[in-house]
Amino acid sequence: MSILTKFNNILTKIAYFLGMTIIAIMVVALSTSAITRYLSGTGYDWLIELPPVLVCWLVFPLLGPLLREGNHIQVDFISSVASLKQAKILKVLINLTALFASIIFFKAGLDATLLYYNLGQMMELELDIPIWWMYLSFPIGFLILGSFALELTFKAISDLKPRASEAN
Repeated sequence: MSILTKFNNILTKIAYFLGMTIIAIMVVALSTSAITRYLSGTGYDWLIELPPVLVCWLVFPLLGPLLREGNHIQVDFISSVASLKQAKILKVLINLTALFASIIFFKAGLDATLLYYNLGQMMELELDIPIWWMYLSFPIGFLILGSFALELTFKAISDLKPRASEAN
């Protein structure tokens, strides 16, 4: 598990760097569009169209790191009524569900990406961007999520085992 944790630590850094870069590009694109439109009276449509295209590359790769850090939207009311053992079992089930879902969504995203790649369609923007490029963020993001869900599942299962200090 140590290798998986180290691998996921690297993935976290890459995903956060990608996210920060995309946010910076979005801010610069929208600011440049506003300034250009203000100064010249006309703007470039691609500067306005770029941020929505990049949103999928912002969201999906960050699913795994956010899951590990517990920063997803969640409702945490069961832990107040469940015993410690029940909470640990629930954590295993939640992480297994995330792992199972990531496998299903990875497959669906890969199928969609390959479909649009084979169709060769382009987005109807000022920029010529293939549609499959946008869909590629889906399988990549869920592959990253699967890696983190696997790590968290292993950790949750190991937390279920009684330790020597708890046995006495």
